[in-house]
Amino acid sequence: MLDAEHSHARESASRWWERAYGERDLLVAYFSPEFGVDASLPVYSGGLGVLAGDHLKSAGDLGVPLVGVGLFYRQGYFRQSVLRGHQRELYPDLDAAALGLTLERGSDGEPLRIEVDLAGEAVQARIWSRDVRGTTLYLLDTNVAESSRAARQITDVLYGGDREHRIRQELILGVGGARALSALGLEPSVFHLNEGHAAFLALERVRTLVEARALSFAEAFELVRRSTVFTTHTPVQAGNERFDSELARKYLAGLADGCGVPVEELLELGHAPDDESFGLTPLALRTAGQANGVSELHGSVSRRMWHPLWPDLKTDEVPIGHVTNAVHAPTWISAELQDLLASAGVRLDAAPDEQGWERAGEVDPADLWRVHLACKSRLLELVADRSSAHLGGESLDRDVLTVGFARRFATYKRAALVLSDASRLRGLLGNPQRPVQLVFAGKAHPADGEGKAVLAEVVRRAQGRDARGRIVFLPDYDMELARALVQGVDVWLNTPRVPHEASGTSGMKAAMNGVLNLSVLDGWWPEAYSPRIGWAIPQEISAQGDEAEGAELMRLLEEEVAPAFYDRGADGLPLRWLEMMRGSIATVGSGFNAARMVAQYVERLYLPAYASVQPIATRER
Repeated sequence: MLDAEHSHARESASRWWERAYGERDLLVAYFSPEFGVDASLPVYSGGLGVLAGDHLKSAGDLGVPLVGVGLFYRQGYFRQSVLRGHQRELYPDLDAAALGLTLERGSDGEPLRIEVDLAGEAVQARIWSRDVRGTTLYLLDTNVAESSRAARQITDVLYGGDREHRIRQELILGVGGARALSALGLEPSVFHLNEGHAAFLALERVRTLVEARALSFAEAFELVRRSTVFTTHTPVQAGNERFDSELARKYLAGLADGCGVPVEELLELGHAPDDESFGLTPLALRTAGQANGVSELHGSVSRRMWHPLWPDLKTDEVPIGHVTNAVHAPTWISAELQDLLASAGVRLDAAPDEQGWERAGEVDPADLWRVHLACKSRLLELVADRSSAHLGGESLDRDVLTVGFARRFATYKRAALVLSDASRLRGLLGNPQRPVQLVFAGKAHPADGEGKAVLAEVVRRAQGRDARGRIVFLPDYDMELARALVQGVDVWLNTPRVPHEASGTSGMKAAMNGVLNLSVLDGWWPEAYSPRIGWAIPQEISAQGDEAEGAELMRLLEEEVAPAFYDRGADGLPLRWLEMMRGSIATVGSGFNAARMVAQYVERLYLPAYASVQPIATRER
């Protein structure tokens, strides 16, 4: 009976677009520099790519007509090992066919190829594809036998190389991506840029309209602007992609010729006031008719940060809204918990307004605890299986409160904040009645020396005597390890420096599994937090800096988190904790699942973009 109901829910979800908006001939092209579909296709580095993968999956679930466009990096993102406490990067070659990718071919049976002029060099790229829950992901690959060695290496590594290598990658993504869609016979009506890396797409589309339809630059620019959606993910200026203006000039000259304008006019699109570099975020904001941040707080931060681009507007009038990030629940919730939720009437695959997350509060506490302990046991088995590779505690204990921290080791995420007071940490780990154990995982970017230093400090502390065998670092963080962690720890720790976290999604994945969040009030957490489902470091304490936040973090663990976990009834169940788990699943499941997110993109951004461009498109046909 449950299988039949589940099938009906999936069918209902897949008809959501058709039922609500099916008369429109919309096709969305979703461009991203990385896609995290699953661990077997390692063309992602972190949250940006995993979000892109979840976006595609939920679009497929809902029947939204959408295709993804990215790059196939022959060596993906690096594999991580840790030697004597220091990160090492390994770059094994990937076999596209073995990863489930299909090479796109033309009507003559030959592989389709597109060509992009990169400062006078004609660079060819192949097109690989893969089905993602009913959507198609297209990945471009410059590793073509006939090409020069330099051209073949453009799509070698995600986020690798020098500045010239990076601009060449991003031209292949933006310009090459547009040409790939044309070669495939696809004519998207809306283009969505997931971060600014694909911003050259807009200039290529303008060039095509100028040359193919004999439009003026202004006419073509307006048509492109109206049909472009841009999502920014970076809440600090330094994190936005910039290039030296002369380097940009070198690579934009050909596009400027095709657009019929001086190259200075294209360069100006990427300039911000008091900044002579060429920025992809200013370019994307100026060439997109719809723009958004990825949480309510991030939308506000983005309006302040980019206000200089609109000096005549008030800050709150800057045209950057928000759609809060979310996660694909069927990917991240454990199979056991999915079955338990289904028995209570929660339908993960149903249409956004039919999923019934509030019914998570009706799940039997004993059954929920049984499922959680099964997931926790599986995580600890994984730790044991990696005993030759992991660093720290040799055998973690299922009965001990387990806190997880897993994400990119960027310095602003402050992985070591929980370790900052060595004396209090010793007491916390070794408390005879209420001990705590910590599990860390994550990668530092190969060029991020400060991030690597933080990682080395975490490993050093994990291997030290003070750790009492209760701190572990698991290397080579990927989606498979992430799933085990968000399903199996008891508490998910999040301590970025406010307001540097645009959204964050790992805490959502944990919360949907009944794992309770302990976080600063940054990114998505201010929209979800209540004392019924987790803990928060107050804003007034965050404003005082690292020392105050570290002290409050210790206080919360000592006085609130650990007592709640170890408060057991006569039957051995932590009933207060379980009530918070049920609330966490219901609250975060209903508000932060990717079906909601994709539906909001459709209704707030895609459909308005589609509607605004139709009169012009019809007139110019």
